Parts: sequence; C-alpha cells; structure tokens
Amino acid sequence: MKQAAEPFELAIRIEPADIDALGHVNNVTYVRWVQDAAVAHWRAAARAKDQAELRWVVLRHEIDYKRAAYPGDGIIARTWVGSASRIRFERHTELLRASDRSLLVKARTVWCPIDARTGKPVSVSAEVRDCFSTGFDGDDSAE
Repeated sequence: MKQAAEPFELAIRIEPADIDALGHVNNVTYVRWVQDAAVAHWRAAARAKDQAELRWVVLRHEIDYKRAAYPGDGIIARTWVGSASRIRFERHTELLRASDRSLLVKARTVWCPIDARTGKPVSVSAEVRDCFSTGFDGDDSAE
C-alpha cells in the first residue's frame, strides 16, 4: 500500500455540462470533483483487497468557494488525509486553477468506511488506518 498521507493530485478537465447559467463552473460540480479526487486517491494508494472489501460514504462536506472557474481553465484537485476516529476519516481537498495554481475551492470532508457486502460502517485494518489518516482522534461516541 502506498503512503496516502502525502498530497495526491488529479488533473480535471471542465466539460460543457459543468458550466452554469452564470458562465462559470456550477458549485455542485466542485462537490463532484472533491469526491472524484478522493476516489482516485483511494484507487491509486489502496491495496486491491481493501478496495474490494471497503466502500466510503460521505458524512459531511464543508466547502469554501474562493474563486470561480471558467470554460478553458484546467483544474488540479489536490487532496490529502487528516485525522481519523474509529469510523470517521477526515480528508482535505483544494481545487486549483492549473495555470497559476490559484485556490478556487477549499474543502474538508468526513468519510465513513463501509463493508462492501453489508453496506454497514466497519472498522478498518491498521494498514488502511496508517495509510489513510494522520493519526487516531479518539472514538466516535461524542460525534
């Protein structure tokens, strides 16, 4: 398993369907890109066995919109992992304009691992925890 704590970058191309009536990328598209970056990071760094046994669902998104993206802009999604509890894993993402790396969106997402067979939340192996978190942040009882 690759060390996922290092930032992972994904190039994104703006599609015509991403543009809203105001002529810039729609806010919902940014949410999709945040998720796309997390999924790409998981697929690039996790073992095939873990990918087969685990799925991830979003519990919470926090997004700060800083600047708009427009048709023709290249986008870089930059994501990295944060702290984790037993079944809550923090992930940070920045969406950058590729030409000047200006910050367009800053996001914090909380993910929950679920068993691919049962669809229920599940604790992960030490290897997954070590790779996809920066440390243990207690249990989930207070959350």
